[in-house]
Amino acid sequence: MSSAVSATAANLYYNQPILPKIGAELSLTSEQLGSVPAAGQIGYAAALLFLSPLGDTLPRKRLIAILSVLLVFSSLVAFSASSLIVLVVACFAIGLSANITQQLIPFAASLSTPETKGKVIGTLMTGLTVGILLSRTLSGFVGEQFGWRAVFMMSAGIAAIFGIMLYVFLPTNTPTSKISYPKLVASMVTLFKQHATLRNSALTGALWFASFNALWATLALHVSESPFNYNTQQAGMFGVIALAGVIGAKVSGSLVSKFGSSNMISMALAIIVTGFVISGLFADSLIGLIVGIILIDLGVFSAQVSNQVRVFSIDPQAQSRINGIYMLGYYLGGAFGSFAGIQAFEFTGWVGVVGFSIVVVTLSFLANRASTK
Repeated sequence: MSSAVSATAANLYYNQPILPKIGAELSLTSEQLGSVPAAGQIGYAAALLFLSPLGDTLPRKRLIAILSVLLVFSSLVAFSASSLIVLVVACFAIGLSANITQQLIPFAASLSTPETKGKVIGTLMTGLTVGILLSRTLSGFVGEQFGWRAVFMMSAGIAAIFGIMLYVFLPTNTPTSKISYPKLVASMVTLFKQHATLRNSALTGALWFASFNALWATLALHVSESPFNYNTQQAGMFGVIALAGVIGAKVSGSLVSKFGSSNMISMALAIIVTGFVISGLFADSLIGLIVGIILIDLGVFSAQVSNQVRVFSIDPQAQSRINGIYMLGYYLGGAFGSFAGIQAFEFTGWVGVVGFSIVVVTLSFLANRASTK
C-alpha cells in the first residue's frame, strides 16, 4: 500500500519537469502552459471534496479499482494529446484519479489497531514522501531521454501494474454507512462543525503547511541571487535533502503512541521554527540553508503523521470524509503559503519569507495546544 501511495502521488508532479518540452511541441505560451499542472491540482482538490467521501459507503477495494482504470485511461489520453484543451482535461482526470492515495491512507488506518496506527500511517507517509520527491527526478530523466509523451505512457503502465496488484491483494471491506451521496457530501460540513479536534487539526496542519510551501515557492528565487547565483538545475538539487522528511515520518509514526499526537506535533513545530531561524540567520550560507531545510522537512513530515493519527481517531465510521476535510484544509493552507511567501519575498526578500513562516508556525503551535486531544 505504501508503494502504491508513492506511485499514485507521483502523478501530480510528473508534468512539472517536462512543461518546457510540452510547450515547445504544442506551441503554448507560458500562461497556457501553467494551466497543465494547475489542472491536476484542481482535479485533486475536487476529488477530496467529491470522491474521498465515497470511501465511507463503498468498498474501498472497488473504488480504488475504478480510480486505477481512470488513471490509466487519462494518462493514455495525455500521452496522445495534440491540443492544450485535451491535455488539460486529461491532467484534471489524472488529479481526480490520484485520490487513490487518499483512499489507501484511511483504508490502512481502518485496518490497524490503536497501538499500531502511528507506525502504519508513518509507513504510508514515507511512501508518499518518496513519491513526491522522486517523481520529478524520474519524469525529468524519462522526458529528456524519450520525450514528454513517454512520461505519460510510463504513468499509465505503472498505474496499470499497481491497479492490478491492489485489486488482487487488498482485502475487501464492508462499509457500515448507507448514506446517499448528496447527504454523504453534505455530512462533511456536519462533521467539521461537530468535531473540535478536526477543526483544530485542520487549522494546525494548514498553518505549518503554509510555511513549508512559502519556503519551497521562494527558495529557488533566493539561491538564484547573490551570493549563490545558482541555475535552475542547481536550485533543484535542494529537493534531494528533503528526503529528511522520510526519516521524520518513520520516527514520528513509531513514537506517537508513546508520547501522544499533540506532544509530538508540538515538538515537530519547535523543530520547524528552529529550521527557519537557522535558514534566516545563515541565509547566505549553503550549509546554513541545508541544515535549516533538513530540520524544516523533518518537522513537517513528523507533524503530519502525528496529526493524521489524531484525525483518524475521531470517528472510525467516517474516516474517508474526515480525511478529505483535513487534506482539503491542508492543501488550501499550502496554496496560501505559496502566494504569501512569494509576496513576502518580493517586498522584503528571504528575511520576509522566514518571518512569515515563523509567525504561521507559531500560530500552528497555538492551534495545536488548543486541541481537545
